[in-house]
Amino acid sequence: MTASSLAWGSPLAFWLLLLVPIFAWRLGAHGGVPTVRFPGVLLLKTVGHPVRADWGRLRFALPLLAWTALVIAMARPQLATDAEVVKASGVDILVALDVSRSMLAEDFSIGGQRATRIDAVKQVTEEFIEGRPNDRIGIIAFAGRPYLVSPLTLNHDWLKQNLKRLRIGLVEDGTAIGSALASATRRLGQNPDAKTRIIVLLTDGDNNAGQISPTMAAEAARALGIKIYSICAGSEGYAPVPIPDQFGRITYQNIKVTADESQVRKLAEIGRGKFFRATDGDALRNIYAEIDKLEKVPIESIRSRNFRELYMWPLGVGFALLCVGMGWSLSVGRRLP
Repeated sequence: MTASSLAWGSPLAFWLLLLVPIFAWRLGAHGGVPTVRFPGVLLLKTVGHPVRADWGRLRFALPLLAWTALVIAMARPQLATDAEVVKASGVDILVALDVSRSMLAEDFSIGGQRATRIDAVKQVTEEFIEGRPNDRIGIIAFAGRPYLVSPLTLNHDWLKQNLKRLRIGLVEDGTAIGSALASATRRLGQNPDAKTRIIVLLTDGDNNAGQISPTMAAEAARALGIKIYSICAGSEGYAPVPIPDQFGRITYQNIKVTADESQVRKLAEIGRGKFFRATDGDALRNIYAEIDKLEKVPIESIRSRNFRELYMWPLGVGFALLCVGMGWSLSVGRRLP
């Protein structure tokens, strides 16, 4: 974060501005300008163009303005830029999101409107990312197999863009929880120097795909010191699910939905984390808020201030005014002795 302001390297130089009234008094103490009387106005017109009164005032003001500009230059105006560089917190978070077809069930809500599980999850996950700007966060999505949405990164704008592009149907359907945990563990294991490494697993079903047991994957994560926070999303009962017909039109059917939390709860116990149950968008938001509180660490920051000298601008103005004054005195403002 940066902020700029005007500063002065030698502010005591402004005391020299007290000389301006003295200079003004001295310039006005010469009395009237010497004149030569001519017997007629017509003869005076043949001598040259008359000097306008404005030139006299300009002759009086130029040295005062020049002196003011030079004093400002001596005060050394500077553009001060304050910068604060925040170090990474040392917390690595990998979010594993279930994108199987069951996540299309519309038993969640966003702003009072009915929404699919996946849409609610994406929105609340984005809010969670925004609340932890100093953590490295990555996303893995999984259905019949896991795939990387974003590696661990501090570029959260890019991370959120990839999250918004996430949709159901990019890979074969299924729920490969074990494979997703193993993939997340492998990613987090590449940075053993992180102070804290956690997996946030969000799913609505049982493991029914993949070659890796969820329990074995959780044990591997625990061996590497990785915590697992598991969230079982969805309600019990019937929920409207969009189903395309033979013409590609979407119709809704109330289908019985279940969410077996026993296995998901066990994974959190193995991973020394915590289990949560989310039955609506507000509950999911509260869960992310609790995880946010549980994984807070002190943030280190470095403050610095850089200065850019600006004295050359008033200095140039001062010398330019002096040159104009001298040139005017030797030409237009030249007086008879």
